[in-house]
This record gives sequence, structure tokens and C-alpha cells, in this order.
Amino acid sequence: MALEDAKTEADTAFTRKGLRGYAFENAFGGATSFLRRNYTKDLTGVDLAVTGVPFDQAVTHRSGTRFGPRAIREASALQPYDPPYGWPTNPLEELAIVDYGDLAFDYAKVADFPDRLTDHIRTVLAAGPGTITLGGDHFITLPILRAYAEKFGPLGVIQFDAHSDLWPDDDLTRIDHGTMMYKAVKTGLVDPRRSVQIGIRTTTEDDLGFTVIDAREVHEKGVAHAVALAKDIVGDDPAYLTFDIDALDPAFAPGTGTPVWGGLASWQAAAMLRDLAGINMVGGDVVEVSPPYDTTGATAIAGAHVAYELICLYHWARTQR
Repeated sequence: MALEDAKTEADTAFTRKGLRGYAFENAFGGATSFLRRNYTKDLTGVDLAVTGVPFDQAVTHRSGTRFGPRAIREASALQPYDPPYGWPTNPLEELAIVDYGDLAFDYAKVADFPDRLTDHIRTVLAAGPGTITLGGDHFITLPILRAYAEKFGPLGVIQFDAHSDLWPDDDLTRIDHGTMMYKAVKTGLVDPRRSVQIGIRTTTEDDLGFTVIDAREVHEKGVAHAVALAKDIVGDDPAYLTFDIDALDPAFAPGTGTPVWGGLASWQAAAMLRDLAGINMVGGDVVEVSPPYDTTGATAIAGAHVAYELICLYHWARTQR
């Protein structure tokens, strides 16, 4: 949509003709779809669907991530005017991207939530597009991985996080954001030999075969070292990227439920995400943005940037294969 068109066409999330192009309208007004993409449940001709999962009933400490998808969308209104910096690609013009809205679920029927989310993602994947999901707490990655593993088989995972989420938990009925990756490995959704965790800075007794690049290793050996190792580990097979916002140091992302000092700087995360271009990323998520704990909005802004980088990684994977 051209700037001249924006003078007469308000709320491009509803009025844009076609699924591509920028959104030259006021960032402080209008519908808060992600990057001003079309709000729609019609997946015809769609390459990538952004969806929100406002769920935070698996947290071990501070709730609030149910407000994450809305805050990330609002923060993304600052971004859809220019090509993404540092990328030789232009996904907003070259990909048909939609905002598929949020998962609808009954918050009082928590036990029903995992299957409902798996069905939600399965529906999108069956229609052809990939997904970028806005959380929500980190438990949501487990039901998402179930849908992805049905289509692609066991996945390689790149996980940015302060915590491994590998604490033992063999009760599959428990819903816990600290054990979801343990269950993903134990149920065969994730191949740990092709998986890497970046930014870890809490103790885990058993890494279950994951390669761990903790925050100190990133600080001391550098971004290039971490990226080269991650690419070598995941290889060319389908990979899923999950980004817990607490991978960032609380100085950059205070709005999260379990902040841990000593984390990644935003510039390190940005550089690693961009340099991971070339992995066969089939989907991704950004989770644990908890707006009530950040009155500045900086955490949601970081989450919006991460989600945009995931779109770029997805686009690059599609155009290079």
C-alpha cells in the first residue's frame, strides 16, 4: 500500500487488497495486527501465519504472559514501514503473511488446552503455511511441536533461553513451562542431537543430549562462535526456533516471569538471529513476554523484533531451497 493510499484507506489490517506490502499508516492508531498484516482466517495463498497464544497457566512464578501477544502486536506497529535491516530479503513484499488471530480456548479448562493448541497449529500446517507464534508462556511450544513433528518428523530445535526447560517430569498430564522440552525429547518430538540451547544460565543436571551454549560462552567466545556451532548442530534438516525472551538480560527485557541476570544483550540476539540465515527453519515462536512487569514496553518491543527476525529466517529458508 502506498503512502497516498493510506490517506483514504484506514486500518490496513482489514482494508488491504492483497496479502503483501507495507503499511504506511499512523503507528499510534488502527488495528494492532502483527506488522499491520491482514487479520484473516482464510489461509488461501498464504505463506506464513502469525498467531497468538495468550496462555500463562503453566508458569512457576509470575503470571502475565497472557497479555504478551497483544503487547507484541502493538509494539510491531513501529516496524512495517521499511525492509528489515541487515537482511538481503524483503518478506513483507515477497511473502503472503497474515495475522491469524489468537487461539480461542476456555481458560477454566486448562487440561483441554494442549490438544486445542495442537489442533490450531495442525490446521494451519495442513493448509500449507508455516507459523510464527506469539506467546504466552513457554509451555505452548510443546503442543506446537506436536503438530510440527506430525508433519516433519522429529525436529532439530534452536532454543534461546535462560532456562533449559529440561527438568524431569514423566507425568504427561502436567502443564509446566519448565518441563516442556524434557517432554518434547522423551516423546520423540525433538532430536536432541540436532538441537542447541543458547543463553542458558541456570543449572540443569541432565541436558538430554542438547548442545548448550550458555550465556557466558556467548559473551567470551562471541556471536560468530555460537552461530557456527548452532548451524553445525542443526544441519539442513527441518528446524524449529523458540525464543524465550528471558534469554535477554533483564536490563533489556525486564518484563518476564523468571528473569535471570547475566543474559544476552539485545545486539547479541539480533546478530545471532540474522546470522542463522540458512537454517531450514519451518516455524518458530517468541514466548514469555509479560507486559505487567515492564512499564516501558521495552520487552514487548524486543519480542516484536524477534518475531520479525523469525519471519526473515523463515523467508530465507524458503527462498534458498
